[in-house]
Formats: sequence, structure tokens, C-alpha cells
Amino acid sequence: MITLHYFAGLRELTGRSQEQTDLAGKTVKDLWQWAAEKYPGIEKGSARIAINEEYALPSDVLEAGDVAAFIPPVSGG
Repeated sequence: MITLHYFAGLRELTGRSQEQTDLAGKTVKDLWQWAAEKYPGIEKGSARIAINEEYALPSDVLEAGDVAAFIPPVSGG
């Protein structure tokens, strides 16, 4: 299982702060497609996905036990 975390507006869009899914062996691109089907509109904006606290590439492969975070753009000053 993969644990997913949603932050800020993405938490509001999904209605949850975290969930688990069985996407081991799939790519980060596959995760985006899964999320877009389940939560229409999640792909809008410029969110990034981090796997185990490191930003991931679309071709990175998910492994059982991974923690994925959908991180929306942030600004600060």
C-alpha cells in the first residue's frame, strides 16, 4: 500500500488529509492519472508529488510502503 497525503487546498478538494491505495509498481505519472480520475480538478494548479519526502519525477516507480505527498505551490516572504 502507498500512503497519500494532501495539503492545503488539495485537502479541501479531496475531502481528506490522507488515504491509502494499492499502486505499488506503478509510476508517479500513473498516480497522477489515478488521482485525476478520483478527484477531478486535482491536476489543475501546479502541485508536485513528493515520494518519501523527495520531489518525484513522473517516471519514478512507487514501492509498497512509500509515502506520497501532493504539495501545492506555496509562497512566502
